[in-house]
This record gives sequence, structure tokens and C-alpha cells, in this order.
Amino acid sequence: MAVIKKKKKVCYFCREDKEPDYKDISILERFISDRGRIVPRRINGVCARHQRKLTRAVKRARCIALAPFTTV
Repeated sequence: MAVIKKKKKVCYFCREDKEPDYKDISILERFISDRGRIVPRRINGVCARHQRKLTRAVKRARCIALAPFTTV
């Protein structure tokens, strides 16, 4: 039997030394699904601290109409 080892996902924000910002829509779109939902951290590989900040940034961007709530 072959053992398959998965490559450890590294947090995008830790790697790039950035913080999630509600004004930077191009980065936030990477973490929003095509249906407009925030992608969970087990899928996108973001650490817990940055996932909390990312969620807050997406919600702020939605409130001031920079990001959509849903897609039709």
C-alpha cells in the first residue's frame, strides 16, 4: 500500500506578510466562492487568526457594496 502524504497548506496572509483588508477586493475574491459564500479555512488553507480577520473584512466589504452578498 502506498501512503499519500498531503502537502501542508500555508496561510496566504502569513506567507505574503499581509493582512486582510476590506478595500482590497482582488484578494478577497480569492476567498469567496462563485455563489458568494466565504470559503472555510480547511479548504482555503488560511490560519485561524487570518480567517477571523478575513471574515470581518468580507462582511465589511459587503456592507459598503464592494463585494456581493450573493450571485444570481
